[in-house]
Amino acid sequence: MKKMLFIYNPNAGTGVLKPKLADVIDILVKGGYDVTTYPTQCYHDALAKTVTYTEKYDIIVCSGGDGTLDEVVTGVSKRGGHVPIGYIPAGTTNDFAHSLHISSNILEAADVAVNGVPYPCDVGKFNDDYFVYIAAFGLFTDVSYGTKQSMKNVLGHLAYILEGSKQIFNIPSYHVRVEHDGEVIEDDFMFGMVTNSRSVGGFKGIIGKDVIFDDGLFEVTLIKTPKNPIALNEIIASLVIKQIDSNHVYSFRSGEIHFESIEEIPWTLDGEFGGEHDSVTILNKKQGLLIMVKEDTKAHLEEKKEELLEKIKEEEGLEI
Repeated sequence: MKKMLFIYNPNAGTGVLKPKLADVIDILVKGGYDVTTYPTQCYHDALAKTVTYTEKYDIIVCSGGDGTLDEVVTGVSKRGGHVPIGYIPAGTTNDFAHSLHISSNILEAADVAVNGVPYPCDVGKFNDDYFVYIAAFGLFTDVSYGTKQSMKNVLGHLAYILEGSKQIFNIPSYHVRVEHDGEVIEDDFMFGMVTNSRSVGGFKGIIGKDVIFDDGLFEVTLIKTPKNPIALNEIIASLVIKQIDSNHVYSFRSGEIHFESIEEIPWTLDGEFGGEHDSVTILNKKQGLLIMVKEDTKAHLEEKKEELLEKIKEEEGLEI
């Protein structure tokens, strides 16, 4: 019988997993697996378990929020393996799950974990660490890990908005030198993110719909520090209508980006604190993650990829 390691965070989100745990395990076993279950006990426990297990598992299934997924993917990446990962989202935002059309219904997601198909996704290497879908610094980036779990549970996305609104009158500014693909950008930024997702912080469309999850490229968005209230209003307006304002925002795709700053800047990786750094190199590990999705979802994503690649070719042709 095939072997599965099932890692779950019993305290994730609003606790939706707990009352359905027996049903989830039943689905996993009926999927033909000998299941070893492991409830996480503390922060980074999922990472520790994934890095140190000695059994040979055919698949790892995790349930929790984006942070739990991040820890499991990081552990698998550090092991250098290519074990498929099933994801049962039970957190507050579940950005990556939304991007891959993984159901927020616990039992449906469990079924996909065992009866779906593996889909290759890019993974980010952040110095010696890893991330699944976002590495970011600046305004609002500490909202996710800085907001109390109890507040997230009760208010959901509103908790992020309320916590974030406290920062709007205390805008950070970081002078950063950014190198990518032979180009150099040096400016003052209030926010920057390197992403592989169509949803960030539970809000869709901020980056755009033209995201290919397995092309070896990240979407990079750098928002300049506004010089005055008018500039700030213009930036907020562009984010509301989900349209990049080139006067205030740098936007590009790259598989390798290097950030240098005089001061150490706090970063967040998949909504968790990623440390403070004055030098960061982000590499795209193309198709470094195999995640279970529905068969028709994989077909849709591959069809969408072909459409976007054709669109990019046409745009490059026009530029030439």
